[in-house]
Amino acid sequence: MSMINYASREITCKLVYYGTGLGGKTTNLEHIHSRVDPDSRGKMISLSTETDRTLFFDFLPVDLGEIRGFKTRFQLYTVPGQVYYNASRKLILKGVDGIIFVADSQAHRAEANVEAMHNLYENLSSYKIDLDQIPFAIQYNKRDLDSALPLEALRQELNPGGVPDFEAVAIDGTGVFETLRAVSKLVVKTLS
Repeated sequence: MSMINYASREITCKLVYYGTGLGGKTTNLEHIHSRVDPDSRGKMISLSTETDRTLFFDFLPVDLGEIRGFKTRFQLYTVPGQVYYNASRKLILKGVDGIIFVADSQAHRAEANVEAMHNLYENLSSYKIDLDQIPFAIQYNKRDLDSALPLEALRQELNPGGVPDFEAVAIDGTGVFETLRAVSKLVVKTLS
């Protein structure tokens, strides 16, 4: 749920990148952070394990202009990819305004994608949130790899409802801002 600070005339919205371990969630945020004007972004905080996997979250506030005289700020988070850290995943979803599910397009990650999607539904239900009630998009990452599944197979498995979805290669930025822009617009629309 967006936080409104009337004193500073700011609206802060929370976007969460959700998905499997090593699927590209952190890479998305790193790319965004590297391309956004330093004057309109905050410091990115990343807590990782020895194997360089995101353990807790990345945090990146990005200013997006004004809505009805209020300055809009987005905070971008990732969840840890490992199911072992489900309590952290669940906590990070608290107060979420929009979700980007980052799917790993590789064939051998298909089952992990489905498990992560089911986990997302379960964690949202603990807050009595239905995924179709909030801005949501799917990003099919790693589309450049030979082992990537056909787009239609991914859509059939992960997106039967037809939410906005995007092909991406987060490591080079392909599809990263398109996905962020789509969900950000949906979030802003809910504020109007």
